[in-house]
Amino acid sequence: MTDFRTEIDADGVAVIAWDLPGRSMNVMTLEGLEALSQQFDAALADPEVKGIVITSAKKDFAGGMDLSALARMKSEAGAEPVRGIFEGVMRIHALLRRIERAGMDPKTLKGAKPVACALPGTAAGIGLELALACHRILAADSDRARVGLPEIKVGIFPGAGGTTRLVRKMGAMAAAPFLLEGKMVKPKAARAAGLIDEVLPEGELLARAKAWVLTAKDADCVKPWDAKGYKMPGGSPYHPAGFMTFVGASAMVNGKTQGVYPAAKALLSAVYEGALVPFDTALRIEARWFTHVLMDPTAEAMIRTLFLNKEALEKGARRPDLPPAPVARLGVLGAGMMGAGIARVAAEAGIEVVLIDATEEGAAKGRAGIAAGLEAAAKRGRTAPEKAEATLARISAGANYAALAGCDLIVEAVFEDPAVKAEVTAKAEAAAPEAIFATNTSTLPISDLARASSRPEGFIGIHFFSPVERMLLVEVILGERTGAAAQAKALDFVRQLKKTPIVVHDARFFYANRCIIPYINEGMRMVGEGVTPALIENAAKLLGMPLGPLQLVDETSIDLGVRIARATRAAMGDAYPDGDVDEVLFAMADAGRLGRKAGAGFYAYDDAGKRQGLWDGIAGLAPRAAHQPELSEVQARLLFAQVLEAVRALEAGVLTDIREGDVGAILGWGFAPWSGGPFSWLDRIGAAEALATTERLAADHGPRFTPPQLLRDMAAEGSRFAQRFAPAAA
Repeated sequence: MTDFRTEIDADGVAVIAWDLPGRSMNVMTLEGLEALSQQFDAALADPEVKGIVITSAKKDFAGGMDLSALARMKSEAGAEPVRGIFEGVMRIHALLRRIERAGMDPKTLKGAKPVACALPGTAAGIGLELALACHRILAADSDRARVGLPEIKVGIFPGAGGTTRLVRKMGAMAAAPFLLEGKMVKPKAARAAGLIDEVLPEGELLARAKAWVLTAKDADCVKPWDAKGYKMPGGSPYHPAGFMTFVGASAMVNGKTQGVYPAAKALLSAVYEGALVPFDTALRIEARWFTHVLMDPTAEAMIRTLFLNKEALEKGARRPDLPPAPVARLGVLGAGMMGAGIARVAAEAGIEVVLIDATEEGAAKGRAGIAAGLEAAAKRGRTAPEKAEATLARISAGANYAALAGCDLIVEAVFEDPAVKAEVTAKAEAAAPEAIFATNTSTLPISDLARASSRPEGFIGIHFFSPVERMLLVEVILGERTGAAAQAKALDFVRQLKKTPIVVHDARFFYANRCIIPYINEGMRMVGEGVTPALIENAAKLLGMPLGPLQLVDETSIDLGVRIARATRAAMGDAYPDGDVDEVLFAMADAGRLGRKAGAGFYAYDDAGKRQGLWDGIAGLAPRAAHQPELSEVQARLLFAQVLEAVRALEAGVLTDIREGDVGAILGWGFAPWSGGPFSWLDRIGAAEALATTERLAADHGPRFTPPQLLRDMAAEGSRFAQRFAPAAA
């Protein structure tokens, strides 16, 4: 079997259909590139063929490149990985250039066979790069389809000609959202932006593509950049208009990436340098910068974590070997923000939902909130009005637990009070005795809550992050007696929601919260020490953290921090380590500065809730230290506060797979995505360096930085997490 197949119709149109065997979505493999090359060249050489249409036999065109193919280019080159990648990328450029020129005379630019690309659905990454090399791009009008170049999100940039072609097609300014942000848009928006040429009803797509290639003229097959007198839209770097664009782009890239994402900087270099030279030279420049990025450890870490490992977890890497158990009817207990969010995403996934609250009024209010959110999404064009109506129709709401009958999964999202949770558990299990029962707790041990269940083997934690609609990560928490069927059901549910699960074992705060709370606490602790708040916040952002610790505690709410602190102090007693943090936290609460929701926290806010800058009154919480620490010291404290807790979680068996530790850290709380996650970052700097730094931090700042024994052992062995835990991470 081959990735591409060709059929020639009676009119002389060769249709090359992409159909990767065994996959629901096409991705480009090395074998696929070879098959496309052979079949395109054969169609080009066949005198009976008048034109060529490249399309897909699947519902979508392509999801991008099989990134393991890039690893193969690197590994197969042996001692010369740079040469292997560069030459491999240039072979792709050569193929797409042959498609683009399609046999035309290089002097007269005549005689090409017209080539159209027909996109039945999503075209991402190299799927769009291939289309950009064709003479006309047609797409089906599909609400589910997306078109774009998302490579920047996994630490690389479009390196198969997409960067060079898009800038020359649209200009640097118009191309920026697609290249630097990885923006994916619906077909009609892609047409409006100039990415593609036509949008048609699905049933007319192939016929229209065939008709176009049969009527296209020589001029229709000449790309603008190959035509005489071509000028870049918006101006080249030394054009008065273009100069300002490139100056602004450089400032924007450095401002947004803080210098820790090499792909964005390399992309901008490829665009700038490529704009100064002929097209074919620009392709070589693009390939050079693409190779440079692929050889950077940041790209390797981001690809491994955000593509390969994330995909493996989403496909069930931690799922027990049991028959599929998708959720058909879901019960949600609690119609507050979390419960309503869970109900909404489940209904959007096509699941029938029963939303239960303590009162009819509370249930109705929760459903009304969902309706308002769906209406707002429809107005913004994020969902079709009819889809929003269908989603809401799947949700029934009330206070009668008898409505839970027939539910195969129940998710509890009531107050973080064990007594309240125990009460609703008993009621729900009586109404739906066969259902798997899940708690959405963020802090309470699952095994303790399971004592209220008559079936602890069917009791599990499913921890959603707020806001549920936007956050991709879900923690699936196994209690002491949780069975395989409950684990399989939970993972199938998360997959239905198109979110990413990690499986962790029971412990206070589980994984994500046990790592993020020390980060927040370290920021507040430094405030108490008199460290300048702006230094704390900017140190975090220069690490690539999306939010500084003070902004993060504002977003999550200071009163929530107070409740967690009090509960943790009660549980730990004299062993509680964060009394100095509480002095700052409780002082903020006493001052009524409860965070963004109150319009007052570590930051000041205007009447619309927009952040205005750090609150001047922070200086009154503690005297400003006469000697401020170095930036690197603040960064070390903020990083290792999180990383050491991740290692402790692995050491204690809360984590059993380092893939989940890395993916969970980035998706759960935004841990420096450029690093690939805490374990990838430790492998990058080496256990010995990490040990030396943590020992110094422990001596200077206290026992919370004491290195775990696991880190000591790895430093002594000279091992890496990816090596030591290879069987679990295979």
